[in-house]
Amino acid sequence: MASLLLPLLVTFLLSIPSNGHNITAILDGFPDYALYNSYLTQTKVCDEINSRETVTCLVLPDSAMSSLVAKQSLAGIKNALRLLNLLDYFDPQKIHDLPSGTTLTTTLYQATGNAPGNLGFVNITNLRGGKVGFASAVPGAKFDASYMKAVKQIPYNLSVMEISSPILFPGLLDAPSASTTNLTALLEKAGCKTFASLVASSGVLKIYQSAMAKGLTILAPNDDAFKADGAPDLSTLSSADLVTLLQYHALPAYTPKSSLKASSGPMTTLASSASGKYGISVASRGDDVTLDTGVDTSRVASTILDDTPVCVLTVDNLLLPVELFGGAPAPAPGPAVLTPAPAPAALAPAPEGLSPLQSPPAPPTAAPSDAPASPSDKADVKASDGVAVRSAGVMATVVLCSWAFASVF
Repeated sequence: MASLLLPLLVTFLLSIPSNGHNITAILDGFPDYALYNSYLTQTKVCDEINSRETVTCLVLPDSAMSSLVAKQSLAGIKNALRLLNLLDYFDPQKIHDLPSGTTLTTTLYQATGNAPGNLGFVNITNLRGGKVGFASAVPGAKFDASYMKAVKQIPYNLSVMEISSPILFPGLLDAPSASTTNLTALLEKAGCKTFASLVASSGVLKIYQSAMAKGLTILAPNDDAFKADGAPDLSTLSSADLVTLLQYHALPAYTPKSSLKASSGPMTTLASSASGKYGISVASRGDDVTLDTGVDTSRVASTILDDTPVCVLTVDNLLLPVELFGGAPAPAPGPAVLTPAPAPAALAPAPEGLSPLQSPPAPPTAAPSDAPASPSDKADVKASDGVAVRSAGVMATVVLCSWAFASVF
């Protein structure tokens, strides 16, 4: 019975619809947008899209995408992709029914807080001949990008539409390169002076810099984290342990906050070994992201650098790996001493017409005596009742266990 119910339960759970969407999985079914989809993954813009309940993705065919990415940094391409994702629902009918004039809508680029002025907005307007054009909100910007066709709509949540060319404005692609970023100066400016000093003096800065090309995310504790109650005295650590601790504060991949929200299971750090030690768990609730080391937890507070493939985030508390700060493990419990239970009495064959799980009819009870029972008689009755209840419980347990064992096997 149990073996039959489990597959049915799994099938039912998998059939429950999800409120989320997966833009890369959707675009996998449209090979014309393979390059666009690839850069969504490389820049992690896909995680930002998937975290939004309502979004309109303006996708580019491979020919238009090729011209966009030519000789551009990933950071610049990420800005361009963010500008192509509108934080409102627009389908073909809605954009063709827009009133005369232009409609201003916000984008993922504007939501980052890094867009100066209104440069993170996009204008939509109806052009002659039934065409719909898209342009930057920069005054005088031309509507060079136009609507081509619908790709996929999930009403009021996700709309994917193809446009003819990217939406650009001067300076959009001119993102600074992470290789030229002064990490220590950046950390100090963000209120992480203690962490910056430790990273520089321990030699871990060179480890960070060598990891940048392949992808790096630094989790920098602010200065208050080193002064908090319960914060360890790092001067007592050996040089090797201090280096390990600072490596623990970095992930060997480009993982911005939106990607942390989308992650599941433990993540490796620069300190992680092949045996899986020095991992860190991530939990999210709404816009809050919490890191769990097994010793303490810390909230991801802010982003001070998001420059693909390098990201620097601040955290509220020191990240203390259990391998260094977990203390001595509790002694393993000794083997339990079990007292063997008495074997249950053999069950008598069931009377004809009854299954083994049915009880035979109770024997007729004797007529009550007129004489009142003595105290000793009452005690004997209570004792016999208790024995009967315990015996019945043992028999019922044996029968149920036998049935459960037969059901599973």
